[in-house]
Order: sequence, then C-alpha cells, then structure tokens
Amino acid sequence: LNTIVYAQKAADISTLSEKTLHTILEKNRAYYTQGKVADYIPELGKMDAKAIAFSVVDKNGKVFNTGDVNKKFTMQSISKIISLMVAVNEKGEAHIFDKMGYFGSDKPFNHFSNLETTGKPLNPMMNAGAILTTSLIPGDGEKPFLKILDMVRYITKNSSIDYNKSVYESEKSTGHRNRGMFYIMKNSGLISGNEDQLDNYFKQCSIELTAEDLAKIGYFFANQCVRFDGDATYKNADMAKLVESQMLTAGMYEFSGEYSRTVGLPSKSGVGGGITVSVPGKIGIGVFSPALDQHG
Repeated sequence: LNTIVYAQKAADISTLSEKTLHTILEKNRAYYTQGKVADYIPELGKMDAKAIAFSVVDKNGKVFNTGDVNKKFTMQSISKIISLMVAVNEKGEAHIFDKMGYFGSDKPFNHFSNLETTGKPLNPMMNAGAILTTSLIPGDGEKPFLKILDMVRYITKNSSIDYNKSVYESEKSTGHRNRGMFYIMKNSGLISGNEDQLDNYFKQCSIELTAEDLAKIGYFFANQCVRFDGDATYKNADMAKLVESQMLTAGMYEFSGEYSRTVGLPSKSGVGGGITVSVPGKIGIGVFSPALDQHG
C-alpha cells in the first residue's frame, strides 16, 4: 500500500499500470502465504489460501487489476462501513452514536469490550457495534440487509452482487458469540427487535464480491462519497470523514494503532481475506488474500 502512495507523490497517478501492480504483488507474495485461512466459520475455511488479488481505482476512476481478480469472497467486516453509512443516512449520526462510542480499540473484533460495564459498544467497527448499527436501520424483516446490499451494488455499479447463502448459513449456525452480544444489548435496551436483526448482520457479512469491488468502495469514501464513474448521488464530505475516521481508528481492530502509524491510510479488513483502503481525496485500493495474520 505504501508503495502505491509514495509512487503517487513522485509521479502523476495516471502513470500507474497493471504491470506496476503485478510487480508489487509478486514482490510481496511471500508475505501473503504466511498466514492462515479463517476456519472458525466452516465455509470460510474452504477458501484457497494461495489466492491473491490487487486492485486500484485511480483519481480519474480508472481501474487497474492484477492477480486473481475474478475470485469472489465475502465482505465480512468490510460490510460494517456500508451499514454505518446507511444507518447514519437514515437516522442521523447523533442517534447512532448516542448508543455507541467513537473509540478505537486494543481488542480483537469479537471482544465484548464495554458491554459488561457501560453496555454500549466501543465503536461501530467491533462486532457488537456493527450488530447494533444494523439493528438501527429502519425496516422489518430483511429490509435493512437489502438496503445495505443495494448500497454495495450502487457503489460498485455491480448489480450482480449478492450474498453467499452457504456462508450465511455457516455464520448463523456457529455465531453464538455474536448472538451473546445481541442479547446483552437487547437486555440493556439498545436493541428492541428479535433475531431477524442478527440474521441481517450475518447476511451482510456474507455479501460476495471481488478485489475490484473493494477498490471502488475505497475510492467512494476517499472522494466524498462520489462513485468512481462520477455519480454524485450520495456526495457527502462529512459522511466520508466519519467513515474514514472509523476505518483509521478501529478498522483493523487491535492492530489499528500500529497500522495507522506504519501505513497511515483509512482501511477496513474482513476475515474473508479482503481489505478496502481509501487514500483521501485520491484513490481506492482493494486487496484480497485469505491467509490471515494473527490480527485477522
């Protein structure tokens, strides 16, 4: 990621090429094979650990790809930045953050931080905060999920994106820790609905896309919520700042502090192997490598 950003400072980003991306990918391929595919969700454990893809959308909206760019994977926690946008658009920032914090974290994504004391999640990037965020999106049944899915399709301009039903069922059947968070928040009055709301969270995590789609999402938030093709339907500089700030302070969980120091870009990871990155005011980056490090 730093290679792309520093190259941009030295030359106009229009000089970027897929050959450049391929060189970067091959130079760093060894690092991507040192991790382990997430298997606590059984369906995720079936992913090829050697798969790797790298995509960039430049400042003009042009897409550059290399690697396994046609390989689909599930968004998992990257979906949290989309659900946050949808919830704030519909209910307002004050309403959402009255029920959770803006805090960073030194804990893993599925930690119960704060729930046992104040009852409120630390931020909307931790699982507890994301579950709450999705529950605050208006609508019965799966309508909140469909709003999230429609926004992903809009941002990527890819109407074929859908959720992986096998991954969803796998997450639902094994997601007891998330279910525990849901009921703690229900007990404290933050959540008033039933498990349909939790199902929507499992479904949003199961949305399936590619590294190119992630790069387009990164571009969207990097450019004030303007789509890569110039569509400004949702243009909102303040929304982009809110989402990017959450990505920078909590998007990589307990690694966020070190990541912001060494990489310094608003980023959001997902245990499906994807990372979406925003270079504010400039480009979007999407990477995919399902072999995860100890931070996920």
